[in-house]
Amino acid sequence: MIIDAHQHFWLIKDRQGGWPPPELAAIHRDFLPADLAPEIEAAGVEGTVLVQSLPSVEDTRFMLGLAEKNETILGVVGWVDMKAQDVSAVIADLARAQKLKGLRPMLQDIADPAWIDDPYLDAAVVTMLGHGLVFDALVLEPHLASLEAFARRYPDLPVVIDHGAKPRIAGGHYREWREGIQRLAEVGNVCCKLSGLLTEAGGQRPEALRPYVETVLELFGPERVIWGSDWPVVNLAGSYSAWIAQCREIVPEADHAAIFGGNARRFYRL
Repeated sequence: MIIDAHQHFWLIKDRQGGWPPPELAAIHRDFLPADLAPEIEAAGVEGTVLVQSLPSVEDTRFMLGLAEKNETILGVVGWVDMKAQDVSAVIADLARAQKLKGLRPMLQDIADPAWIDDPYLDAAVVTMLGHGLVFDALVLEPHLASLEAFARRYPDLPVVIDHGAKPRIAGGHYREWREGIQRLAEVGNVCCKLSGLLTEAGGQRPEALRPYVETVLELFGPERVIWGSDWPVVNLAGSYSAWIAQCREIVPEADHAAIFGGNARRFYRL
């Protein structure tokens, strides 16, 4: 079973003037299951993980509602304020929905890169563990040291780095990025997603992506890499079909079953 472990749905009216801005015309519109259906059918994808793109509990409930009505949505990664006083109650309430599989604070948009390295998150993490939830890390290079400290503080919490930590591929930055994710790869509860890299390449030729994809495969190994499309954001740089084709070409065929499905099933308990 091929699983897309990272895609989004949204209604522009709910985004209150936030991202994406109108100038990103390719994605400045509503995206719902009917829009994704032909893409996943053509790619042979049988199920997806729907990931939050707004820092609101209301958006999480919107996604869970879609998941309840659509069998192809196998799991949802939502959002809560992980430092709120009532965070345990909020997580417990959301977790009544069986398809809630994880949570994702939008770390890339938080001014303090050390926000995640804080014992005050204990209540949220303990509640997540109690409900079998995982942690999606939306991070950039400056967050990697703090994310490593977080992952080591909670060794029982499964953590996945979204979009390979968004390396600045278009600018040719590699060494610092590699050093940061190499340290994270040494932490046993951390996985990494092959997602979002096409967008970070900024329209460069496909060859520019290969060293980054191969580095993720090298450092995390075939059992800790999970494929995702990052649709519809991927449309800014290419297409759903082009991204999955590139990854299928680079990932050794022997590892396809794990990276394009098996690892996502295990990580998210689908």
